[in-house]
Amino acid sequence: MIRLNQVQLPLDHNEDALQDAVLQKLAISAEQLVDIHVFKRGYDARKKNLISLIYTLDVTLTNVDEAALLASLAHDHNIRVSPDTDYKYVATAPEGLTERPIVIGMGPCGLFVGLILAQMGFKPIILERGKSVHERAKDTFRFWRTSELNTESNVQFGEGGAGTFSDGKLYSQVKDPGFKGLKVKQEFVAAGAPAEIIYVSKPHIGTFKLVTMVEKMRREITRLGGEIRFETRVDEINITDRKVTGVTLRSGEVLHSKHVIAAIGHSARDTFQMLHDKGVYMQAQSFSIGFRIEHKQEMIDKDRFGINAGHPILGAADYKLVHHCKNGRSVYSFCMCPGGVVVAATSEEHAVVTNGMSQYSRSERNANSAIVVGIDPSDFDNDPLQGIALQRKLERHAYIMGGSNYDAPAQMVGDFLASGLGKPYENVEPSYKPNVKMTDLSDALPQFAIDAIREALPAFGKKIRGFDSKDAMLTGVETRTSSPVQIKRGADYQSINTKGLYPAGEGAGYAGGILSAGIDGISIAEAVALDMIKEMANPSLSASTNYLLQ
Repeated sequence: MIRLNQVQLPLDHNEDALQDAVLQKLAISAEQLVDIHVFKRGYDARKKNLISLIYTLDVTLTNVDEAALLASLAHDHNIRVSPDTDYKYVATAPEGLTERPIVIGMGPCGLFVGLILAQMGFKPIILERGKSVHERAKDTFRFWRTSELNTESNVQFGEGGAGTFSDGKLYSQVKDPGFKGLKVKQEFVAAGAPAEIIYVSKPHIGTFKLVTMVEKMRREITRLGGEIRFETRVDEINITDRKVTGVTLRSGEVLHSKHVIAAIGHSARDTFQMLHDKGVYMQAQSFSIGFRIEHKQEMIDKDRFGINAGHPILGAADYKLVHHCKNGRSVYSFCMCPGGVVVAATSEEHAVVTNGMSQYSRSERNANSAIVVGIDPSDFDNDPLQGIALQRKLERHAYIMGGSNYDAPAQMVGDFLASGLGKPYENVEPSYKPNVKMTDLSDALPQFAIDAIREALPAFGKKIRGFDSKDAMLTGVETRTSSPVQIKRGADYQSINTKGLYPAGEGAGYAGGILSAGIDGISIAEAVALDMIKEMANPSLSASTNYLLQ
């Protein structure tokens, strides 16, 4: 096949336009064109009243010397041989394998570690402290309705991880030369996601679809011999001579394995503490803090798409903003949720945390995103656990500001910029549940963060008209943009000082969203499989412990 990049067509092009573009670019006849496969479709909205679609196409030809054709078109860097994007499994579990790898956590990363290991025949055991996704959804929606928090079953903990209650974005900026991201999306489609997520440039799924997809993927893991235990909390990772020997559960049960994957997510603070106490090397890393901002979605659509606002191909408009402040800080938008809602995302009692969520339709009245300020490890003396302490301090203060009942503190942008008291909201109705308390957000964050956001909002208003309008809504606080901790690992994906421990995904500092977490999960699964095969082929590398799990 031949790949054509940067094929540009009008937003409302007719059905024959793709074929005509291919025939023209390759200078071939219609009889020589067998098939056109859309590998990717994006859009160029720099001229919002003249938006165009940008395609990457793979074409199949007949009666054509492709080598000669490509040689004649060598001057055009957008025409190349189509790469091989099929996923290749690195191993198959050998017969007689007695050890089973243990995966801690069943967010996107743990889910894909388990799935790929199961597909290769390694029969993983997945331990999830929270509940199955449907039971978890019940607990989460109950909290939003009644303020009744289950600290082990919420937005952060449970099958599917934090990404289940989000916009379900499936795009990332990570380098992916092996097309593992495509494998992630293909598995999602097999589990019921819309087929368009394979080729659109900014695919998303939404919460309700994710719930049913995660269930189907879980059933596939168990069909292939994997085991999944819900409401199973790991209290200790057992380490002897800096080598992992297994895990001890809250129940007291010990499971033996020399391969333990820590896909714990960014909110498993007790597990971070346990690993730190066990001497597992970790370091502080940058994260961000801020607020959620809400506008009417129609305002964002009109600013971004002009006369094309509401076009079905474009859908609800998103944005990405950044401002470098005079005090040296950077303020940026994060996790933008078109047509979504702001949700309560705490996993600890007496704390308020916000996040954003959308359904696949993105049809809610408001757009929301986090507006956050970068935090550097030097802000907390480079102590790997002090970042967590800062998050917790801000979340508990927000709880008090909101009325000590899980309502969130909120303020209109106009009042925030004027350092005024919180007045009742006007045009933009806050979507956070259980509820909001209109108040003064001036002391919700450290002063440097407040100053930076106050400087950034008018700058953002110059990029998106109305972004800093007085009736836009701020809700606090957003503190869990990413993990404040990185558990260092080597080229073999194992902890740099603890053999057999595989720090994985967002919580360990190696991903930032559903897609990148899934990609990391595939890489971890490959590393574990290859190491298990190596140890089986070289018995001298193995300890004397019997790792057969009954």
